[in-house]
Amino acid sequence: MRKGQTYEFEIETTEFPATGIAHLDGLKCYIKNAAAGQKVKARITKKRREYAEAKLIEKVEKAPYEIELKCPHFDFCGGCSHQFMPYELQLKNKEREVLQLFEQNGFKDYIYEGISSSPEIFEYRNKMEFTFGDMEKDGEMTLGMHMPNKGFSVTTVDQCMLIDEDIRKVLVATLEYFKELKVPKYKVMNHEGYLRNLVVRKSKNKQQILINLVTTSQLELDLKGYVDKLLALDYKGKVNGILHTTNDNLADAVIPEKVDVLYGTDYIEEEILGLTFKISAFSFFQTNSQGAEKLYSIVREFMGDADNKTVFDLYCGTGTIGQIAAAKARKVIGIELIAEAVESAKENAKLNGITNCEFIAGDVAKVIQQVKDKPDIIILDPPRTGVHPTAMDYVIKFQAEEIIYVSCNPKTLMNDLKVLEARGYKIEKVRVMDMFPMTGHVECVVLMSRVEK
Repeated sequence: MRKGQTYEFEIETTEFPATGIAHLDGLKCYIKNAAAGQKVKARITKKRREYAEAKLIEKVEKAPYEIELKCPHFDFCGGCSHQFMPYELQLKNKEREVLQLFEQNGFKDYIYEGISSSPEIFEYRNKMEFTFGDMEKDGEMTLGMHMPNKGFSVTTVDQCMLIDEDIRKVLVATLEYFKELKVPKYKVMNHEGYLRNLVVRKSKNKQQILINLVTTSQLELDLKGYVDKLLALDYKGKVNGILHTTNDNLADAVIPEKVDVLYGTDYIEEEILGLTFKISAFSFFQTNSQGAEKLYSIVREFMGDADNKTVFDLYCGTGTIGQIAAAKARKVIGIELIAEAVESAKENAKLNGITNCEFIAGDVAKVIQQVKDKPDIIILDPPRTGVHPTAMDYVIKFQAEEIIYVSCNPKTLMNDLKVLEARGYKIEKVRVMDMFPMTGHVECVVLMSRVEK
């Protein structure tokens, strides 16, 4: 086996996150997006003494269980890597991969409560961020997702089955409008052009739509015709707002340097477990609204009887978990880095008539040092990278009786659980929640209790 060479592999099993495992020349090889039972061609990208990594080039033979694809973009878009797999098998694989991680990391003697399925397996995403580009260099303008293994190529995903029909309508109308006017797309390498991104959010339960066109300032374009075209579409939901964000930053990300409201409001509302939440164009909110209801119900269940308890909600975002927890707690304190999200959290608490929540803006690792209250329960819902070591140190120093850890990355979860176990906590319960059908990603909820004083 040599780095840079392409070989044929028979995929034996998978490990989290949805990574195919094969052996060649006695060496274990990791191949992302390959599934058990498939025969594939893959190019070796890394070779070590203990293992190798390879990039999937071609699927030579299908696995016996593969089903007909529902989405025509599957081969060109990296969004739903598991659509060829029956949903029940997706759940079984995710469950097995997560439990394997717990076993490999030496975690035992906890109650495993199974995996919860998503209420919807298609059209569940409430937010999509599309990119203007092309499939071939200087080709016809496209609007959609980056193609895997194709550099800066972008494929139009107007029939994507993970997103709501109304979001697809906005995508098609936007692409048609700017192609007709021959408005230039932004070229990342040259930093030239106008059209960068289209970000669309739609609340599943409230059926409200927020459209955000992201451009550079390199043109002065009257967008009234674009607004009129969007408002004339036949939606199932209702357009709450249309925004124009100006972003001249060189980073390939949506950075709101200037935001203008072209129509309506700069937010939508969503209802989760009887509470209403305002969601701005840039605030974090779970991408699967109905899945979020099941996820937060698990958290609330893990809290048990908390009527006289103080709860810390760290990495609280717009305060969703904290406010849902507030009905079962004496007091909730939420901490979040993004100041705009904290303002939204405060607004949401006021909107819902919740008076026992306090939200603080700042780096969790720093703010947590200044909080005077002592928590009985700490809810951790960190980004994919896990809890910052400094923040973790203070989490442990608080000596809360219980910690509820909500993780979207079971691998970094393992690292944090090891730290918590080493410092006097024990895993009591684990439940897996599939928030991302058709993909290899999954959420875990872990309840821990303090066993060492």
